[in-house]
Amino acid sequence: MTLTPREREVLELVRVQPLLDAQAIAERLGSTRASVAMALSSLTRKGAIAGRGYIVRDEPQVVVLGGAVMDVKAVTDAPAALHTSNPSTIRTSPGGVGRNIAEGLARLGRRTFLVAAVGDDVFGRELMAHTADAGVYVDHVVRGAFATGTYLATLGHDGELVIGASDMRATDALTVDALGRARDLLPRADFLVVDGNIPADVARWAIHACAQHGVPLLLDPVSVAKAGRLAPLLDGSPVDTVTPNLAELAALTGSAVANTRPAITRAAAQLHERGVRRVWARRGRRGSLLSDEGAVTVLEAPPAEVVDVTGAGDAMTAAYVAARTDGATPVAAAELGHAAAALTIAHPDNVRPDLATAIHAHRPDRMETLP
Repeated sequence: MTLTPREREVLELVRVQPLLDAQAIAERLGSTRASVAMALSSLTRKGAIAGRGYIVRDEPQVVVLGGAVMDVKAVTDAPAALHTSNPSTIRTSPGGVGRNIAEGLARLGRRTFLVAAVGDDVFGRELMAHTADAGVYVDHVVRGAFATGTYLATLGHDGELVIGASDMRATDALTVDALGRARDLLPRADFLVVDGNIPADVARWAIHACAQHGVPLLLDPVSVAKAGRLAPLLDGSPVDTVTPNLAELAALTGSAVANTRPAITRAAAQLHERGVRRVWARRGRRGSLLSDEGAVTVLEAPPAEVVDVTGAGDAMTAAYVAARTDGATPVAAAELGHAAAALTIAHPDNVRPDLATAIHAHRPDRMETLP
């Protein structure tokens, strides 16, 4: 469901005060009664509210706290050659782990709020416009002093990543105080997703707030360096799910992890002892292993035509959380995640605009876990 900025403002207000009339809503929003009446009528048609008293439709709400960057991707025409210029096709696209996950959730029908930091610049405005158009609520994104984050990736002609570089200063400067009213979103959330790009102090606050309010938390380590930064925060904190690859899992546990079921299971057990309920270890082409408090399930990666691997892991996470908020078991949610990843790999965008439709067309059995 796509809403205009005015419709979103009205919807947020009537969630808190459902008995306000159109005039009172207009006064609070600094708008006109006619404008509010039009928004209310549109919200009713779209099914967001029902009847007098403005009963807001009860639907899961997901908050994503993480990075939002503009991706600049070069795909070489031939196998990449180091230390020289490579003829390539270069394009920009909205990216960032947290932002990608948020868009994926919205594409899958989830009411999703993004909390991130961007600059007051062209990339920032383009990022927010695209993300809002996808259905994500971006009102709580912080406009900081640094330029919007940028991720520069060179992909070989086979679609595999050759090298990547990122400028995340806008995200690095994010503080708990700067979150402002975004902090009020968390107690009402059905799930919080945190990506490891955010500063450790903000991640620590989020973990503790989730524990305080009983909100399930998924933590995506993002990289080896950032997994090491997050590792101390796991001790004694109830985290619902972490989603590391094997290198990140090694950083979280402090020891190397071989790509075998026994080794991954042992590493997962260490995280279970520290408070993590589920460890979903990503194994690339070999699929993944989900350890749910010691109950281990090995999942295979569906075959996929590789166009661009960027965003595959984010699609996995988005589909997993979407399914979990609809009551799916963790294993069923992870299976849906693999289906979403395979479809994303076969598409040039970080997030497929037709993700829900594509899953339904290729794996109709998986859509049972989505609305």
